[in-house]
Amino acid sequence: MTERSRGAAVQEKDQLQLGPSNVRWTGEALEIDIVERDTRLFNPIHRRVRGKLRVIPRAINTVPFGLDPDARHRWHCLAPRARIELNMPEPGISWNGEGYLDSNFGEESLEEGFRVWHWSRAHAREGSVVNYEGVRRDGSHFASALRFAKDGSPEPAELPMVAPLPNTFWQIERKTRADRGHARVLDTWEDSPFYARSQLLTQLYGERVVAVQESLDLDRYKSPLVQFMVPFRMPRRRS
Repeated sequence: MTERSRGAAVQEKDQLQLGPSNVRWTGEALEIDIVERDTRLFNPIHRRVRGKLRVIPRAINTVPFGLDPDARHRWHCLAPRARIELNMPEPGISWNGEGYLDSNFGEESLEEGFRVWHWSRAHAREGSVVNYEGVRRDGSHFASALRFAKDGSPEPAELPMVAPLPNTFWQIERKTRADRGHARVLDTWEDSPFYARSQLLTQLYGERVVAVQESLDLDRYKSPLVQFMVPFRMPRRRS
């Protein structure tokens, strides 16, 4: 992922161009053409990364949700469940499976509105479950649980108990929601000084599920040290 200047972004009704990469909606799927470079730390050879990702919704939800009383920040779970098809000629990877698609948008940057948040989603037999909670910049807390039916329609659900999780290598605090307040980390996919994404084994509403969980610390993100480090992981192209 590369940060690019305003001139490198071109937005149309059903397409967004970002430098050599683009995202477009075909009416059936969200297609993402990726043309990038590998930016792994401590790897002096930045390999080309090129290919296509298709996100094919199994259900569509049309209702966004405000994350603060004035709805300055909104979250939209566009596809609670989707089929994913990936084909990357470089570096030679392809697979398909189950996925999910959502979006955050608003009238100010995330770090202006929030201090921290924790999010998780799981695919259940009869739909999907999403738990979302955090602390706003003014110190107020928010927490919600939503169950999405097979057709994508959302319905508020009883909020399960807090389930603490072990901190990451970078000491990011993680937590989720689960029956009896217990969940187990199966794998940590992303571990950075301000963000972590993990795979969990948990139980929700009486059903044993595998969940994806993320924790975001925006106080960490806005610190001068992290801002100094970010360009090493996300190169910036100004032209």
